[in-house]
Amino acid sequence: MRFDTRLIHARQPPDPLTGAVNPPIYLSSTFRQRAPNEHQGWVYGRSGNPTRAVLEAAIGDLESGAGGLAFSSGLGALVTLLEEFPSGSRIVAGDDLYGGTWRLFEHHRRQFGLRVDYVDTSEPDAVAAAFASPADLLYVESPTNPLLKISDLRALARIAHAHGARMAVDNTFATPALQRPLELGADIVLHSTTKYLGGHSDVIGGALVLRKAADVERFAWLQNAAGAVPSPFDCFLVLRGIHTLGVRMRAHTAAATAVARALEGHRRVRAVHYPGLRSHPQYALARRQMDGSGGIVSVEVAGGMRAARRFVAGLEVFTLAESLGGVESLVDHPASMTHASVPKAERERHGVRDGLLRLSCGIEDPADLVDDVRAALRRL
Repeated sequence: MRFDTRLIHARQPPDPLTGAVNPPIYLSSTFRQRAPNEHQGWVYGRSGNPTRAVLEAAIGDLESGAGGLAFSSGLGALVTLLEEFPSGSRIVAGDDLYGGTWRLFEHHRRQFGLRVDYVDTSEPDAVAAAFASPADLLYVESPTNPLLKISDLRALARIAHAHGARMAVDNTFATPALQRPLELGADIVLHSTTKYLGGHSDVIGGALVLRKAADVERFAWLQNAAGAVPSPFDCFLVLRGIHTLGVRMRAHTAAATAVARALEGHRRVRAVHYPGLRSHPQYALARRQMDGSGGIVSVEVAGGMRAARRFVAGLEVFTLAESLGGVESLVDHPASMTHASVPKAERERHGVRDGLLRLSCGIEDPADLVDDVRAALRRL
């Protein structure tokens, strides 16, 4: 089956009891056993739920993995991933990360003795140099949050595996509709399903997808032991969002492309970050590795914080809010919102300055979004 068909049908059969086309929401915390430890595959809601099982199978299929696991949030998925690495383990991570990811890495570094070194993963030579010392995990975002750098996932997987490390990729921005890291050699894929997979800004969730069956079994044990699992209703909402992922990602990409082109070259714009622009440093790589450029555009306006505030105040269609990936367009100010936990000097060293804004382009008419950013630019 082609991808858009798999979004609706892969590993999502009609309910065998009733024939319901959509998986029922099994709102039960526990399940009857015929005799001690004789059951129908379901024991306790934290350990497993029929609605969650359909979601996990679907996400695993879409990412071409051996299996998927659903969590209560993207950070819940990351916490469970980090449980795999004991004190003294070393992680090589990208230096342009979601602020919550950076905060969690730093917490585990201080509290549990993880060693974390940050490197520009869009430069394979820099990653190779980081492996001069032994490491256990290479952690990559591609595109990165918020500067939208693209990493050569196939090349990075070769580097990690040559040094006996695993590679995990946060695929939240691209989604499996645009990029499938396991097919490029990654071992683990992470998602905040809150974003594009859910797609409607009405659910919090996360996921891990594993390339190897042994890893599925290991992380399923950790999922049950740590307990950061989603509710059955949340699983239903993410499944509903997955059904329209293909058409939404095409609409998001069309809108973001139009917005990025409208912003590029304006006299009050210092930089536009979008992998669909020919000016993007990894434009050619993005064309090879991805099936579209995605719905996120980051723009740095001249004038720092004051200019950023004036720009945001001039927007009417875009809503100032954290998160991304919903059908409505959102604008985020990373320095004071999603990346506020990163010290200012650290942010600015990697290019996240006070004038940077992250635009999550929804599925409204692209012409209205272009008109909106142009009106905001006039305020500058």
